[in-house]
Amino acid sequence: MDFTSPPLSLKDNGFSMAPTDPFDSSEDEMERLEEELKKWKKRLEAAEKAKADLLLCKSNAMEENVKAEDGLIKLKNLQEKQHKEAVMSRDTHEINKEVAEMKLKFAHMEDTKDNYQDMNTQCVFGVTTKIPFRLDQNQVLLTFEDKEVAQRLIKIGKHTVNLDNKTADLRVMPFTLEMGIKFKLHVTISGKKISVSEVPELLIPGDWMRDKLELNFYKSERGGGEVENVNYDKQSRTAVITFLRPGATNSFVRCTEYPFVVNGTWYRLPVSPDTNVKLENFQLYCGISKKTILLEGIKEMEDDEESVQDMIKIHFQKPNNNGGEIEKIKYASKGVTWVCFEEDT
Repeated sequence: MDFTSPPLSLKDNGFSMAPTDPFDSSEDEMERLEEELKKWKKRLEAAEKAKADLLLCKSNAMEENVKAEDGLIKLKNLQEKQHKEAVMSRDTHEINKEVAEMKLKFAHMEDTKDNYQDMNTQCVFGVTTKIPFRLDQNQVLLTFEDKEVAQRLIKIGKHTVNLDNKTADLRVMPFTLEMGIKFKLHVTISGKKISVSEVPELLIPGDWMRDKLELNFYKSERGGGEVENVNYDKQSRTAVITFLRPGATNSFVRCTEYPFVVNGTWYRLPVSPDTNVKLENFQLYCGISKKTILLEGIKEMEDDEESVQDMIKIHFQKPNNNGGEIEKIKYASKGVTWVCFEEDT
């Protein structure tokens, strides 16, 4: 290789090299970076806006959720309240029906030889429920003295009745009654104990009140006698006085009040013989009325209820209409009414 020959220029070899300006390159880069920065700022602003919108939607959703939960709670409470009211209404209706509609009948006295020492009085009562029946508008219930009359009319089925110069085709409808309840009450009236109520409230110890009650009922001239025990209940203001002598309570049978003197003040305390009640022979019985028929088919009439009732009664009393003597009749001209059936004795 000859190192002594002069160097060739790059231009002669087909290459051209232009000198670069470092300041021009820096300006272009700065502009590019500024453009890039602007783009990222716009993207950040869009992201921040989207985030704000999401937070707002989340807040609204949470508010709606809270409102929905409150609504569900209120609805649940309302349903529970309505359920309780319905249960209470039903229970109250059943209690009223079973307790208020009772028929009490004295049965007999029981042998008291085993209680001769206390001279107690023992008796038995028969108790039966009255069975309610719903009588709808324009329906009639007829109860005959003879059940054969009712059964004959049921077999015939249809009856044409003259009501104020108008004929009405009445139908005998089958009807059923609810089950009834009956039981016996064994009542023992004590010959030595009485119940006292409305004992005055005084600022004295209970023992002192017992002593004062014993002292008052000890006076035989007022119907009392020697006291064996005093059971006093301050909260209920009642007491049970047990006398030593059997038969001492006989004087209180007709006495409903007894004078009670304490600290110079006179009171009248309600008194009654102490009783013990025991329920026995509780059973259900089937409600069937063989003497009663149910009629329907009466149309609206201008006559009052009593007049229509009389016309129906006259028709079904006549033997030529296959009728007979009527014990009771009930016609419902307006709305619904309730009647009660009792067990035959």
